[in-house]
Amino acid sequence: MDASPAGLARIRRGLFMLAAIVGTAVAGYVLAGWSLLDAVYMVVITVFGVGYGEVQPLDHPGLKLFTIGVILAGCSAGLWVIGSVVEFMAEGTINKALGKRRMTRQIDELSGHTIVCGFGRVGQMLCQELAEAGAALVVIDADPTRLAQAEILGHPVVAGDAAEERVLRAANIATAAVLAIVLPDEAANVFITLSARELNESVEIIARGERPETERKLLRAGANRVVLPTAAGASRIARMITNPSAESLLRDDAGMAQLDEQLRQIGLQFVELPITADSSLANTTIDDIDPRDLAAVVIVAIRTAGGEICRNPHGTTRLAPGDTIILVGRRGDLPKSLHKAAKAGGMTYRGSKI
Repeated sequence: MDASPAGLARIRRGLFMLAAIVGTAVAGYVLAGWSLLDAVYMVVITVFGVGYGEVQPLDHPGLKLFTIGVILAGCSAGLWVIGSVVEFMAEGTINKALGKRRMTRQIDELSGHTIVCGFGRVGQMLCQELAEAGAALVVIDADPTRLAQAEILGHPVVAGDAAEERVLRAANIATAAVLAIVLPDEAANVFITLSARELNESVEIIARGERPETERKLLRAGANRVVLPTAAGASRIARMITNPSAESLLRDDAGMAQLDEQLRQIGLQFVELPITADSSLANTTIDDIDPRDLAAVVIVAIRTAGGEICRNPHGTTRLAPGDTIILVGRRGDLPKSLHKAAKAGGMTYRGSKI
């Protein structure tokens, strides 16, 4: 929590007064016949209490009284500024400490709550849904920026790596009903699952995975359920494609944009892979593609050069020059080998060539 705006206002007032006093004092010495440099030097050593001695003799009573006024006013304004800065810093530190203590107490009093590990795209959507449903939740993330966003939205937060037991304990894992692990790092999700299961044998663990083999690892580690966003998005699109009225969506940019927006809500995107005449994929079948290249993406359709849509293509589906493979996956998941195989056709991701 930040210090109040009143603290900043006090500092600004102090600086304004100090500047006004310095300016007035310099002007006074200049009017007394001093040079500008001597006047500035005299004001600086006087206001800041250095006291090296007068630059020029103060043989006039009025000039002596003026200097006394400069000392009193300048030192007072300087002390005001220093005190305001110290108060501002102390206020911010105290408020932050009190806020953290209140949040810790709030988390300690929770029971039957949901712990969300990761406040990225998926985590933010999940927390929004839980908050709208009135469910109690705690967010764990190691990114200060994301934690700040969660705090602004009113979510209790715990900073740190969710794989560490102390962080899970700080989120009150002992009394939590559900642990949702939605980090994009699959290895981290497996490790968090292992740690959480040791701390609470009854908590329901719902983990995010990207590949079928990761799903098996998460289940063996103790997860109750595993969500595969790529597979879920592909299934949703497949259901839409199998509806004849929706098949036209894959034939034009407006339809693709509509489907892409729905996928974006679950953190996925469309990828279009055109097949050129000189591509190594031309005149081959889907089965000829290295399975490792399709581990993180799903082929949902083939659009032929004539505009026909092949829905749910089988492994024996032949890829001809001019065809376009339509995949679903996360950005960066398409292997470079497939990109190179497309050659001059390039790759379209959300309508932009990359």
